[in-house]
Amino acid sequence: MASHDVPIGSTQVSLAALNERSREIFRQIVESYLTTGEPVGSRNLSRILPIQLSPASVRNVMSDLEQLGLIYAPHTSAGRLPTELGLRFFVDALMEIGDLTEQDRNSIEAQVAGAGSSKSLESILTEASQVLSGLTRSASIVLTAKNNVRLKHIEFVPLEPERALAVLVGEDGEVENRVLNIPAGLPSSALTEAGNFLNARVRGKTLAELRNEIETAVKAGQAELDQLAQKIISAGFASWSGGESDDRQLIVRGHANLLEDLHALDDLERVRSLFDALETKRGVIDLLGRAERGEGVRIFIGSENKLFSLSGSSTIVAPYRDTKGRIVGVLGVIGPTRLNYARVIPMVDYTARVVSKLLSG
Repeated sequence: MASHDVPIGSTQVSLAALNERSREIFRQIVESYLTTGEPVGSRNLSRILPIQLSPASVRNVMSDLEQLGLIYAPHTSAGRLPTELGLRFFVDALMEIGDLTEQDRNSIEAQVAGAGSSKSLESILTEASQVLSGLTRSASIVLTAKNNVRLKHIEFVPLEPERALAVLVGEDGEVENRVLNIPAGLPSSALTEAGNFLNARVRGKTLAELRNEIETAVKAGQAELDQLAQKIISAGFASWSGGESDDRQLIVRGHANLLEDLHALDDLERVRSLFDALETKRGVIDLLGRAERGEGVRIFIGSENKLFSLSGSSTIVAPYRDTKGRIVGVLGVIGPTRLNYARVIPMVDYTARVVSKLLSG
């Protein structure tokens, strides 16, 4: 997805931090905001809550929610509104996504599929954007990814313990973000090192070319490592331990003898550097593979959305795919932060699926 967005991902607030009463009050504040756009006060909340609570009790809970950063008061004497963090928490943890009505499905299929598989990609996307804009009463957006884009820069940004953002900058200045799943416990320093390693080699290459080049280097390095290690092992200075070649370690013994053989010492140092280089390259290949398969970013709320530099806006997008299942672009809507997320999210998803089906048909 072409953007400069760095989403915050899941919120820092745990669902377990809110008891049932707090969740219900928070839910009412958010749903009131999504419906009216106005702050809601403790007195009104105490009237509409499904549980009996006095305005004073509601105020106490609202104070706790404010300390968690989920709601705020726009004015001193006003009611409360959800913060961007609160909206993100609501969308991620509390919202029940609705299902499309048969009428909505038929509208999307009739209009988008009406473009026909024989029509151009441009006409299909035009129809998709028009139907989304009409059904959601929001501005629609369509971004097409370029196949085999030549890269100028690549960066990996940690988002959560098991997710990162790959920022791909093309030679033409286009920026594409992809969210990746990464191994648990992977330190952010490993992402930085991978970015540095790639940026020394990336200019003018596609992701696929870059990956092939590094895989070739790994094979060459592995061959050199095996040859050197075998020489040291045969001389009786070391032995292999471990199972598969990727997991093996060189155990050095007879350190005193090594010190007497300067050539063996040089060889051992070369083995160590090859181990380090191969480990780095394997990590980079893994990240590149994940970047090639990465999903487009789904939801940006408020300041998370720097794609259009609009405050108080939300963007909801879904990827569409070609005949080989590759993500070739994203489509969606941009509107106020009080979008009807529960309705818009499945609508965007369904439209993207219809477009993907047409492109693969």
